Amino acid sequence: MLGSGAPAPVAPPASAAPHPRARHARRKASWSPSGRFLFRAAVVTAGLTAVGAVLGLVRDQILARYFGAGAETDAFLVAWTVPEFASTLLIEDAMALILVPAFSRALARRAGMVFGDPVRALVRATLPRLVLTVAAVAALLVAIAPLLVSALAPGLPDPRLAVDCTRLTATCVLSFALAGYCSAALRAHGSFLPPAAIYVAYNVGIIGTILVLREPFGVRAAAAGVAVGGVLMVLVQAPSLLRELRSRPVPKEAAAAPPAGDGRLLVLGMIAPVIVFALTRQSQILIERFLASPLPSGAISHLNYAQKVAQMPMILSLMLCTVSFPVVARALAAGDTQAARRRVERDLLLAAVVVLIGAATVIAAAPQIVQLLFQRGAFDADDTAATAAVMRVYALGLLGQTMVGALVRCYFSAARPLWYPAAAMAAGLAATGLAGVAGAHLWGATGIAGANALGITVSAVMLLLGAHRQSVPIDVRRLGEGLLRLATAGAWATGAGWLCSLAIGTPVLSLAVAALVVAGVFLLFVACAAKAPEIPPLPRSAFRRTPHARRRAASTAAEATPVGGDVPLGRGRPR
Repeated sequence: MLGSGAPAPVAPPASAAPHPRARHARRKASWSPSGRFLFRAAVVTAGLTAVGAVLGLVRDQILARYFGAGAETDAFLVAWTVPEFASTLLIEDAMALILVPAFSRALARRAGMVFGDPVRALVRATLPRLVLTVAAVAALLVAIAPLLVSALAPGLPDPRLAVDCTRLTATCVLSFALAGYCSAALRAHGSFLPPAAIYVAYNVGIIGTILVLREPFGVRAAAAGVAVGGVLMVLVQAPSLLRELRSRPVPKEAAAAPPAGDGRLLVLGMIAPVIVFALTRQSQILIERFLASPLPSGAISHLNYAQKVAQMPMILSLMLCTVSFPVVARALAAGDTQAARRRVERDLLLAAVVVLIGAATVIAAAPQIVQLLFQRGAFDADDTAATAAVMRVYALGLLGQTMVGALVRCYFSAARPLWYPAAAMAAGLAATGLAGVAGAHLWGATGIAGANALGITVSAVMLLLGAHRQSVPIDVRRLGEGLLRLATAGAWATGAGWLCSLAIGTPVLSLAVAALVVAGVFLLFVACAAKAPEIPPLPRSAFRRTPHARRRAASTAAEATPVGGDVPLGRGRPR
């Protein structure tokens, strides 16, 4: 599909047979995935993300075993702020939210063109500028590392160690930018396997470097591992991206012109809202560590370990949204707003189901989870109790985290991003800061975690209330009612799982029983409430509906009009 004002495509001579690679490129450009393809892509992405998350837990276990939760680990975690910020800005949020729609529009234009390739033109116009910019930023961070450490954590007892670690982790800014660029381009092309493997490669690099260099360098080995892991993230994706870019031969007779607007992505003010949003979202971690630095030694470590574990349900819940984001962007590029709306509404509620079951399990069995994962070596029972308390409070904000990550795609899928998401995140950040000052004084690290949950919930509510006016006009009222019903199911499931965890003494058995009870109670509640049109029907493989729910589903199945595997909110079809 040609963009507005683009020249008409030149028809090839009738006698000229299309090049097979050109036919392949056109099929890729007109990529319209089925629901089955999206399901497989989501499963692959979720599976590799789960492997990466498990390796991340192994990484954290190694840190806890060798360095505990004391001053040395706190120094490394201050330096860890750099890769945390870089991953959000350059891989997970800003880079994807800018480049996935841009590549989607370029692929839509490619479908109707014989000469030239808008995709390669986009790469030539953006990649060199990106590399120069982020390389300069990385060099600047290395130079100002002492100032950065003093600003992030003024209460550290040994800032020199944190400075050394920060200089090592600053190198990831360049590698993360390249990894994020490759991920966005590959997802827009419908290739999800290499981007899903990046955190597997990343954590393998960190773990291997710690094991090899721990004896001579101590916790600095973990910081060096960040640099190694960043390089591996690029290497696992670069060959696939090169194959995609070479899949369409460009005739020499006509050079590809840079796509209008997209070719100036890195110099126009249109990307500023996305960058400000990503920076504001990640700034919650800065507030946490700033407020925790004057607290007793180990507070930053307790916050870090609790957050890493508590956020796993949120990460898994967003896999479906990650896979479907290119679909939404292409639908908008083609002007099919209703297909985009149906996909977003369905994904939001299914993501809420996943994250609420996970959050309920975390709250119900937090001590058992922390004990099984971390309590060994220098990480003792007191660290387990402190981390579990923080983790339970963090989990209260998981639904808000998921809604922010999913809803922001409604705002940034169109050609020109808006400032409203950045304003919503700024309001949430202000709430986090104000509540965190009081919470840290009254309850220490637990109070800081509570402020985090409050702030992200404020942002999620603001994004939900403003979503109906954006490029994907979702039904806010029905979606809000559906989320409220799912949250009610999560509350009942949490109570049931918590009671079961108290009744069983063995950590492994207690966690297993609590998880099963949480999932069962949640799905039973949703099954009984399935007559409400606001809640989408779940697959029959997940649970058996009540007789009333089955009769209700049968009566509404004829009204549903699936498009590309999507169904309207609250409607379904027999499977």
